[in-house]
Amino acid sequence: MPGQVGAIANEQEGLLAYLAQMRYVVKLTAYGLSPEQLRATPTASPLTVGGLIKHCASTEEGWIDDVRREPRELDYTAYEENFALSEGETIDEVFARYDRVAARTEKTVAEIGDLDRAVPVDHSVPWNPKDLDNWSVRWVLLHLIQETARHAGHADIIRESVDGGTAYPIMAAAEGWPASPWMKPWQPAS
Repeated sequence: MPGQVGAIANEQEGLLAYLAQMRYVVKLTAYGLSPEQLRATPTASPLTVGGLIKHCASTEEGWIDDVRREPRELDYTAYEENFALSEGETIDEVFARYDRVAARTEKTVAEIGDLDRAVPVDHSVPWNPKDLDNWSVRWVLLHLIQETARHAGHADIIRESVDGGTAYPIMAAAEGWPASPWMKPWQPAS
């Protein structure tokens, strides 16, 4: 996938394309990392690259449950576990789940076809406005873009702290870009 979203024909296509781009860049932060590095906490935060990717998949899945008006169990006592790879859980398993979530998001939005469709606001959590009864599908997609981009930034900082890798050199390595005078693809430390 290129470093930029391509041309878009309409709003729905644009929202889904930007969400796909943010999924891609957050997943790229794991490129070339060992299982130990995916779990490393090299900053003041307890966040990890693997845990952030897992959280993004879980968050998107929950929001699409809301869009589909499917019940879900919210267990905020296990919130921290949402940000960490479980014992034995692999990044490939997390990627596979995230890919399934992404396919479900795109299918759901295509089936609905109406970005103005109402999505009930969950008033059980303190961060949602009490004076608003519904979001729209459009709002949910924009929120998912925002949430994924925020966590991609967190993952970028953690990744750089783990091994010095930064976004575009990692993308260059993952996509096989040739080295240039201004961009060298990331390589593992020897």
